[in-house]
Order: sequence, then C-alpha cells, then structure tokens
Amino acid sequence: MKYFGTDGIRGHVNTKHINGDMFFKFGLAAGKYFTNLKKKKQTAIIAKDTRLSGYALEPALVSGLASAGMHVYTLGPLPTNGLAMLTKSMNANLGIMITASHNLFYDNGLKLFGPDGLKLSNKIQKKIENLIDSKVQNHLSKPKLLGRVKRLESGTDDYLKIIKKKIPRNLRLKNLKIVLDCANGAGYKSAPKMIKSLGAKLKVIGNKPDGFNINKNCGSTFPNKLQINVKKYKANLGISLDGDADRIIMCDEKGSIIDGDQIIAALALQWKKKKILKGGVVGTLMSNYGLEEFFKKKKIKFIRAKVGDRYVKEIMQKKKFNLGGEQSGHIILGKFATTGDGLLVALEVIQALNNKVKASNFFDVFEKIPQILINIKTKDFNILKKKSVKNSIKTACKLIKGQGRILVRKSGTEQKIRIMGESKNKILLKKCINIISKTIY
Repeated sequence: MKYFGTDGIRGHVNTKHINGDMFFKFGLAAGKYFTNLKKKKQTAIIAKDTRLSGYALEPALVSGLASAGMHVYTLGPLPTNGLAMLTKSMNANLGIMITASHNLFYDNGLKLFGPDGLKLSNKIQKKIENLIDSKVQNHLSKPKLLGRVKRLESGTDDYLKIIKKKIPRNLRLKNLKIVLDCANGAGYKSAPKMIKSLGAKLKVIGNKPDGFNINKNCGSTFPNKLQINVKKYKANLGISLDGDADRIIMCDEKGSIIDGDQIIAALALQWKKKKILKGGVVGTLMSNYGLEEFFKKKKIKFIRAKVGDRYVKEIMQKKKFNLGGEQSGHIILGKFATTGDGLLVALEVIQALNNKVKASNFFDVFEKIPQILINIKTKDFNILKKKSVKNSIKTACKLIKGQGRILVRKSGTEQKIRIMGESKNKILLKKCINIISKTIY
C-alpha cells in the first residue's frame, strides 16, 4: 500500500501525506469511490480526536468530499467506534475518523469505515489509492451536484444512546470507585458522561485537551498515571483509553496494570461460562504465548491474525467468532461493535465484576510468558532486507527455537521497527533481542 498502513493513514502533520492538499485528495478519492455505489443519498460523516491539526485537516477533507458530490456531516470529537456506529445508524456511505490514535499531537491521520461500520478492506483501500493518484479533474462533480456540509452537535449523545442499548438497563455502579484516564483525547466527553450516569464514584484524569496534550504522559500508552491515581484514591478499578478511545488498558485495585491479553482472557472465560462465546477468540502475532496456552487448557479455540484490529475483525467475521483483540488494548466485542471501543469493553468488565468480584481476582486467569518489546526508529524499512539483519534474525530464531519465539516487523502506524520476543528463559531472550537490535541501530 502506498498510503494506507495497518490502521488507516498516519504520519507527521504537514509532511508527506498529512497535509491539507493530500486530505483534499483523500476526500475527493473516497467520495468518488463511494458515490459510485449508486446509493440515492450520498453522505459521509466525519469525527476527530482533539489534536490541533484537526482544525487544519478537517476543512480540506470536507472540501474533497463535497467536491465529489457527497453531503457531509461533521461531528467534532468522538471515539472511533462512535463514528463507526453512527456511520451505520445514519445510513451513511462513508465514515472518516481524523486521528493518529495513540500517537502524540504532532501526528495525525485517517481511519475509514464503510456503510456497514467496518474498516475498509485492502481491496477497497487500493482502489481509493488509485483514485488519489489519478487526475483531480476526473473526480470533480458538476456545480449542481456539489455536496452540502452540516455540523451535528448531537454526536456524543447519539453514540451514548446506542451504547446504553447494549448494556443491561439495571446496571448500577453505586458502590464502585473508578479512576478514568481519557488521554486528553476523543473520549473525554462521552466516557465520563456514560460512567457517571451509572452512578459510579468517578475520578477523571486526562480530560482537559488543549490540542497538544493528547496521549502525553497519559492514556493507555502511559498507564503509570492511572496506576498512581488508583492507589491514591483507593479505587476498585482503573480505566485508561487512548487518543481515539478504541483502546483500553486497565488497572486493578492493587495497582497492577492489566493489558489487552489479560482483559480478553477474563472476558472469554466469563463469556464461556455464560455460553455467549461464539467459536473462539482471535488474537494477533503479538498476543502473549501464555494466552494461547491458557485457551488450550480451557478448550477455547484461538487464532492469530496479523497485527491490526482490522485483520482481527476480518478473521472474526470469517470464522464467526465474537471476541478478539490485541495486547495493546484494541478489543472487539463482536456482539456489540465492529471495531475496538474502550468504553464498551470497560462496561462489559464492570458488568462482570457486578460490584462483588475484585478486579485482581477477575483478571488473574493466566500466567504471562516474559515478553520483551523494543521499538527502533528508522527512516527506511528496507533495512530489514539487509543481509546482516536477515542473518541476525535467523540466528536469534535458531537460538530460541523450542524455548520461545521472536517476531520482527515494521510498524504500520509509525516509522519504527518492532522487535518482540517471548521466553521463560529471560537471559536467552535478552541475548536474542540484542543480536537483532544491534544490527538495526
């Protein structure tokens, strides 16, 4: 793919693809593709997170869509799954989320959803890329057919109405003390509003976005802040979202951080007991091997997808599974959503706790295999094709064979090479990681 990565389009603002000129072309190309679907009313809806650059990029995107003949509704800050849900409920042709997810403010990007609320397939993304690279004049609509643009202020409330229909009417959290970190991102309005409405004693942090502080020392990529506040306020549970609120990392009452693998394991066990788990669970190449062993013991089918919640969802659909996700906290509750939703997952966990079970007990279901993950910044991913790097990977994999595993891949969202290793033999694990990393640095 030329523009699309594992999760949409992403990069530094005002460089390469992330600028007003390119966002106009993205909007024009996506608008052209979806208006060709011959649907009577051609509509697109747009939401965003809280980055300053959203103010510069959104008008360009809107202009491209309207120039292709699409009517556009802008929703303002809203979680990614809120955008996906409303795309479907509003019968829109297309939903676009302006976000760089867990990245810092200087990045931005796009996530695109079809009329079914699902992220676009590689096949559709490729067709849109071809339209982006073709002549602009070929996609411009006639003056009479230009789209109209309208701002909708009800996005958050409309999203929460859908969420409320997916949880028990009698769910009340009066005895639960919760710390919620909104990462100064897209969920800063909706998540506190929803949890407060259920009666929880809520301490909210990371809910004062200023355009620059999204994901900065807060949120799911920096859970230390959540950990500190859970201990300080003696909370029963900690919830940490990322910039577009499609990820969740949690913290139990003891201050232990709970990652996506642990949340998936606990929910899978709960769903199996309730006989609502369908088929099995989809993880990724990054899922901890301890999770895989746990599912084998519990006789729960487990399949690994490529990294990216879009690929997780594709396998869930194909195999008709209703639970899947990533260690990073992208968790898809197939019964309720088409993509990751931190708030929905939090409510499902809270419901399972039922004001009686301690979070530490709920999440203590499997032993994680020691894992090391390092990220190396690079300007050129072709370094992975160098003979010395290839040989180092072969050497490391040969050394750890039978005692663990090594995974080396380029990031689909950042200019980084990610090296992950797992083994109960920590000394061997460090040695293998070092063999590879020193040839890349």
